[in-house]
Amino acid sequence: MSSANDSEQRAGDEGPGGPPEQLALIREMVAEAKAKAPRAKPRTWRGAALAKELPVARILVNKGVLHLDQLWDYAVPEELSEAARPGVRVRVRFGAGAHQVHGGRREGGGLIDGFVVERRADTDYNGPLAALAHVVSPEVVLTPGMLALARAVADRYAGSLADVLQLALPPRNARAEAKPSPEPLPAPAVPGPGGWSRYPAGPAFLRALATGAAPRAVWTALPGPGWADELARAMAATLASGRGALAVLPDGRTAARVDAALTALAGEGRHALLTAESGPEKRYRQWLAVHRGSVGAVIGTRAAMFAPVRNLGLVAVWDDGDSSHSDDNAPFPHVREVLELRAVSEGCAFLAGGTSCTVEAAQLVESGWARPVTADRETVRAAAPRIRTVGDELLARDGAARAARLPSLAWETVREGLKDGPVLVQVPRRGYAPRLACERCRTPARCRTCAGPLEAPDERDLRCGWCGRGEPSWHCEECGSFRLRAQVVGARRTAEELGRAFPAVPVRTSGRDHVLDTVPDRPALIVCTPGAEPVAEGAGYAAGLLLDGWAMLGRPDLRAGEDALRRWIAAASLVRGEGQVVVVAEPTLRPVQALVRWDPVGHAVRELAERAQLGFPPVSRMASVAGRPEALASFLASVELPPDAEVLGPVPVPGRRGEPSPGERALVRVPPGSGAALAAALKSAQAARLARGLPAAEAVRVRIDPLDIG
Repeated sequence: MSSANDSEQRAGDEGPGGPPEQLALIREMVAEAKAKAPRAKPRTWRGAALAKELPVARILVNKGVLHLDQLWDYAVPEELSEAARPGVRVRVRFGAGAHQVHGGRREGGGLIDGFVVERRADTDYNGPLAALAHVVSPEVVLTPGMLALARAVADRYAGSLADVLQLALPPRNARAEAKPSPEPLPAPAVPGPGGWSRYPAGPAFLRALATGAAPRAVWTALPGPGWADELARAMAATLASGRGALAVLPDGRTAARVDAALTALAGEGRHALLTAESGPEKRYRQWLAVHRGSVGAVIGTRAAMFAPVRNLGLVAVWDDGDSSHSDDNAPFPHVREVLELRAVSEGCAFLAGGTSCTVEAAQLVESGWARPVTADRETVRAAAPRIRTVGDELLARDGAARAARLPSLAWETVREGLKDGPVLVQVPRRGYAPRLACERCRTPARCRTCAGPLEAPDERDLRCGWCGRGEPSWHCEECGSFRLRAQVVGARRTAEELGRAFPAVPVRTSGRDHVLDTVPDRPALIVCTPGAEPVAEGAGYAAGLLLDGWAMLGRPDLRAGEDALRRWIAAASLVRGEGQVVVVAEPTLRPVQALVRWDPVGHAVRELAERAQLGFPPVSRMASVAGRPEALASFLASVELPPDAEVLGPVPVPGRRGEPSPGERALVRVPPGSGAALAAALKSAQAARLARGLPAAEAVRVRIDPLDIG
C-alpha cells in the first residue's frame, strides 16, 4: 500500500528529464488535503468531524460484569457514520477517566469489542463522549430479535447481556465473512408421516407443522434408531410450510444422525450443521448462511439454541435431560428453557423429544402448555426389548455372581446374545458417589425439615446436605430400619472381568477418552459408560447388560433416579425388540420398575407429584449461592430476597478427592411465580458487590436452576 510520500519520492526520482509540472501538482494536492481536514489521532478521532445525522451510537460493550450491564453512548465520527449501523461489531475505548478530555471528547482507556445497538440524535449523558474507535465489520450480526432473546435469557438467569451474547454469537472469521452465502433453495415437498404413524397423535402433529401451525408437544420416542428420521421429518414438514426449523441435540454424534436423516429427506443445501467439530471458520460460515437466510434449518449442539433462523417455525430439543444441554459458562442457560422462550416470543412450534421423559417435560404437559405424543402400550411392548432384573437377594445366592461379579442370568444373556450379534454392556462412570439410603428397602434418607438428602461426611454424624441440620436419630419411615447403605462397585474392574469371562470374544470400549460412533453387526462385547453407547449397525444389539445400578441410583442428587432411568432406557433402546436386557439393580425401586414396564412418562409424572408435595424443582424455582463462609454470609445478608423465599443452609461444599472444602453453599427456594423476582434480587446484590471492587477471595458464585442440588 503506497502513501502520498511514496508518490512524491517516485516523482522526484524521474530526474531532470521528468516533468516539473507533475511534481508541483502532487505537492499542491498533498498540501491542500492537509489543510482541508486534520489527520485524526489513531483510535481517538481527535479533531475529526462527527456524523451529521444521528451522531451518537448506543453501544453494548463486551464486559460481562454485572455492574456494567448497560448500554453506553459514544460519538460517531463522520467517516464511520455509514458503516456504524445497528447490529455491527465495533471497537471502543472503555475505562477512560473524566479528566482525559481533549477538544470536548473523552480519550484513553482500553480497546474492547462491542456492538452498535442504536443510533441516536442526542445523548442523556451530561459529560463528553468518547468516539467509536473502529467498525470491525459491516456485517449486521446483532438483530433486534437476538438482542431481545439475549436480554430475556440474562434476566431469567441473573446474568449479564454481554455474557449471553458471547454464547449466542460466534467469534468473527474474516475469511468466512468475505465469502457470499448461496442463494436459498425453494421449500421441499411435504414428507410422509413415516415413523410418526406409530404414534396416535403423530400424523396430526406433522400436518400441523406442514400447514403453518405452531403445536407444542412432548414426544416420548419408541426404542430403536427411528427417532432421527422422525425428528428430521418434523423439520422437513416445517420447511415445507415456508418456515425455518431448529433442532438442538446433546452431542455431535446424535446431531450427525439427524443431519444425515434430513439430508436424505430434503436434500443438501437447506440446512446447516452447527457443532464444535466444524472448526471456527466453517462454523462461522454456516452460521452466516443461516443469518443471511440462505438456509432455513439448523441442526446443532448446545450453542445452536441461539441460531438466528429466519421465520422460525419449529424449535426442538432431543434428550433434554442430558447435562450437556446446560451451558458451563455464565449465566448457565439450559437449552430447553431458551427454546421455550423462543417458542413464546417468536410464536413457533415446540418439540421436546427423547426415549425417556424428564420431570420438566412432564410439567409442560400437566400445565397444558404442551401435549403428549406417545405410542400405545401394544406398540411399545412390540418395540422394546425384554427387561430382566437382578437384585441384591439374588446376587447373594448366586455363586457365579460371587465368583466373577456377573450373575448367572447375565452370563446366559451374554452367551445367547453373542450368537446373533454384539452385546452392549453399560457400566457407571468413575466418581459416582452414593447418597445414603435404607439398607433394607432402599428408600433415600432425607431430612425431616427440608427433605434434603442426608450425608455422613468422613463417616461422622448424619446431617442434611441442603440445610445442614443434624439427624442423630434417623430411621426409615417406610420400614422402620435404622441401618443405612452406601456402596459403589468399580466400573473399570467390572469391564476387565467381563473381558476375562469371554476370552474368545473381542471387547471394545467406549467412554470419555474414546467414544465409538458405530460398531459392526457381529459378535463382540461393547463396554461403555452412560452416554457413550455406540449404535450397532443392522438391527441393533442382540442383548444388553446394565451393571452396578446401585451406583447410579445412589448418587447424592435429586435427579439420580430420573437420570438413571434415562440412561438405562437410552442404552436399552439400542437393543433389538426381540432381545433381552438385564439390569443389576434392586427390582423394587421405582426407576427399575419403570424400566421393566418401559414407562418413563409414568415415572416422570409420579416424580413431579412427589416434588410438588416437597416443594422441589421444577415446581419451585431454586438458586445456589456459593463462596467462602464470610463472603457467603455477607451476600445473604445484603440481598433483598422475595418475601416467600426460603434459604436452605449454608453447608460445606465437598472438596475434590480428599481436598479441603473450598467454601459453603446455600440454596434459595421460591414458589412458582417468584422466580423472576429471585433472579432480579440476586443479580442486583451481585452487581452491588462487584461495583465495590471486592477481592477475589470475596467472590460469590450465583446459579439459577442448578443441575446439581443434592
